[in-house]
Amino acid sequence: MKDQYFGDINDYRNFGLLRAILRASQLRLLIAWMLTPNDGSTDGKHIAYLNKPDHWSHHDPVLFHTIQNLLASGPQRQASSIESTDLFPNTGYFSTQVPDNPAARSAWFASLCQQAEGYDLVFLDPDNGLEVKSKPYGVRNSSKYLYWHEVTALWESGKSLLIFQHYNREKRPPFTQRMLTALSKATPGSLVEAFSTKFVVFLLALQPEHHSLHVPIVNTVQENWAGQIYHWELAQAHYGVSSGSLNELAEVNRSNEHSSMMVCIPAPIGLVNTTPYIEWSFSYTGLAERLTSGSILLGV
Repeated sequence: MKDQYFGDINDYRNFGLLRAILRASQLRLLIAWMLTPNDGSTDGKHIAYLNKPDHWSHHDPVLFHTIQNLLASGPQRQASSIESTDLFPNTGYFSTQVPDNPAARSAWFASLCQQAEGYDLVFLDPDNGLEVKSKPYGVRNSSKYLYWHEVTALWESGKSLLIFQHYNREKRPPFTQRMLTALSKATPGSLVEAFSTKFVVFLLALQPEHHSLHVPIVNTVQENWAGQIYHWELAQAHYGVSSGSLNELAEVNRSNEHSSMMVCIPAPIGLVNTTPYIEWSFSYTGLAERLTSGSILLGV
């Protein structure tokens, strides 16, 4: 996260997702901004949506007008300005900038873990997302990434996790599948989910004691953010699910001998449940019973 991004269209969806999760779950949230210095680029200039309240504000009117007022109050944009509002109940903030140096990064992460005590869900907001091979831990600009050993450490401390992830040049369904499979392996016993937007995807890993919150969270997000934030879609048009996707994720489950892991896949209407490790969870809204969320839960 860079302060120069604050309030852009990605933030509106980002904060809207967090508010929907809190409404549905009542979890205690820690927002870890993973701040890095501003770089003078034009990233974060996407605030034209604030001039179109008829199109955008209905998703979350309170959030929309709060961001609008914060950006109108002065030229300097800072993520910390949201901390003085009441947008996020039961929420704490970790605002220390992320260093590149490995020793300093280790100390930064230790401070994050200490502050996370007493919270149920940690939102991690790296500039780019999860680690890539071209940026090993400790190199220049590694501060823009979250590393898998950090994910595992937070998970093992008992925290559910929500992670900001930019899309890369891969096709989005296989990219999302790959990231969720990796997240599942890093968080034994988790139920993993993804919420996709136009430019980024948010990866969610719920601790076993939070699994029951999955359906309420999905329903609340879809009720408020239809057309902007989507429950994970591995499927192509009309929610077609490939057998390869199911088999790969099921194999991840079978290989996990010590925990019950669930992976959520949007399910097509009418697909017959013939696999013993598949459960169905649907939510319908509207007179036409439009499918707003459907998932296959793969578990051992």
